[in-house]
Amino acid sequence: MSTSYELRCRECGKLWGNQPRSICEGCFSPLEVTYDYDGLRARISREQIARRPPNMWRYAELLPLPKDFHPSLPTGFTPLISAPHLAKELGAKRLSIKNDAVCLPTLSFKDRVVAVALAQARSFGFDTVACSSTGNLANAVAAQAAREGFKAWIFVPADLEPAKVLGTQVYGAQLVRIAGSYDQVNRLCSQIADEHRWGFVNVNLRPYYAEGSKTVGFEIAEQLGWRLPDNVVVPMAGGSLITKIKKAFDELITLGLVEKKQVRFFGAQATGCSPISTAVKGAQEEILPQRPSTIARSLAIGNPADGHYAIRAITGSGGWSEDVSDPEIVESIQLLAEREGIFTETAGGVTVGTARKLYQQGRIAPDETTVLCITGNGLKTTDALVGHYEAEEPIAPKITAFETFLQNALEVPAPVEASA
Repeated sequence: MSTSYELRCRECGKLWGNQPRSICEGCFSPLEVTYDYDGLRARISREQIARRPPNMWRYAELLPLPKDFHPSLPTGFTPLISAPHLAKELGAKRLSIKNDAVCLPTLSFKDRVVAVALAQARSFGFDTVACSSTGNLANAVAAQAAREGFKAWIFVPADLEPAKVLGTQVYGAQLVRIAGSYDQVNRLCSQIADEHRWGFVNVNLRPYYAEGSKTVGFEIAEQLGWRLPDNVVVPMAGGSLITKIKKAFDELITLGLVEKKQVRFFGAQATGCSPISTAVKGAQEEILPQRPSTIARSLAIGNPADGHYAIRAITGSGGWSEDVSDPEIVESIQLLAEREGIFTETAGGVTVGTARKLYQQGRIAPDETTVLCITGNGLKTTDALVGHYEAEEPIAPKITAFETFLQNALEVPAPVEASA
């Protein structure tokens, strides 16, 4: 390789150097980034990584970054939190949460992928960046484009959650709402990318963008003391995240940074949009597209681009995929908040609800080390909880009023006065 990384076809293996493209012209299969692992093995160590600042850039050698790249945001290295109260609820003993609900700058794991994509956008000479999005990616592109000095165009389905629309517009991006599904939005963006010299992070920059997801896997391993977990439960939309966490673990093994271990991957989807889960449960290798109908809009991709590879990652590891209904999603959001103090968006509700089913089915054993990936913040999807909570009537600013309120709240009967 002329550099430490370049594009390679995932099927025929043809190398394409580094350029803004995502499809092999030879066999029309997707491209991904490959690295000079032999060269990297002598250049990277646990100790070297540990001396670096606590953000995703500590794994720079395993990311497709231009020469002399200098990040402007400390994105990543989000907490890996022990979850004993949720574990007790689910029947687990060794449960942790990878909490990207606090990722900088826009509170979702999409901040990771955008940071890598924009590094390459600058290298390729783009002055405008764009994306098709179900919400979190829109926020991340708009915010980081503003910081890095790019013009931004964001294309979203018209039914996107209001908080995610506002969380895109506030950064000054040009928002284009499309009367159609995400899959229709994405097809339109592919056509626009052919006509305009724009860097679409999930179209012509997609191979680089996807590599940012690996940092979730790198961090999990490092935060577990450079050990791999037994199981990872990951929400799935296009299917890229679960495949890239697997790639991260494989790379760490290849470089000798962790001991070789079989990690099982479990995919989580909403029942109202579950093409990957349906295929896994039906022992099918091909995806049948679905028309999304779920409150988990960030996962509402009916024809997932990486669905085939997600199926491989799941079944090849001995894992499984499950899906949960909208009421189960809401219940799971509430459960995570009440047990662990983490407010997740609907995708996190899908992850927690799926984990509950996996423990109930005996697919994950209680004593195994399991990590749940929470990918976004609940402040983005508060509309999913509308009608589930009522505001109490205000009380007078008097102690007697509070005591009455307390008695009613605790259902404690008023004390009986002694007879004279």
